[in-house]
Amino acid sequence: MAGPLIERDEPQAPTREAGSSERQGRLAALGVALARVAAPIIGKRGSLARLKAHWTAIAGPEWGEASSPLSLGRDGVLKLRATPSAALELQHRAPLLIERVNLYLGREAVTRIALVQGFFQPRAPAPLLRPLGEAEAKALQEKLSGIGDPELRAALARLGVAVHGREE
Repeated sequence: MAGPLIERDEPQAPTREAGSSERQGRLAALGVALARVAAPIIGKRGSLARLKAHWTAIAGPEWGEASSPLSLGRDGVLKLRATPSAALELQHRAPLLIERVNLYLGREAVTRIALVQGFFQPRAPAPLLRPLGEAEAKALQEKLSGIGDPELRAALARLGVAVHGREE
């Protein structure tokens, strides 16, 4: 005999405050969607490796050149090495930087930033990309064929060429 049916109150969707932008929700959803679509192209790379590789694009040129990711803990703490001149600014802008990193990763991976002041070697220039072979280019196009938005498909194709072009 089946037990009694228990009804649960489902949490209501959060309401937007007056004056907030509808675009905010779409950007977060876009980050999640991009992460899901790009995952087969990128392969199994760690979040920290991805952050290090694209740090200047994620943090912006000003902060990207003055800081560098050191570690990303399971507890959500992103440890950054920052030049002493940038550390105070980064501390004040931590919520914005956390939002940028989480949007890039497509999930809430970072909850707090810990800064380590110090100097570091400038990043090496990006390696030159080798052209994709015919089979690689065809495989990439097949993976992207289900994407309807032409701008998104083109951006992911560039990403796929950059990722596969570096692998040797």
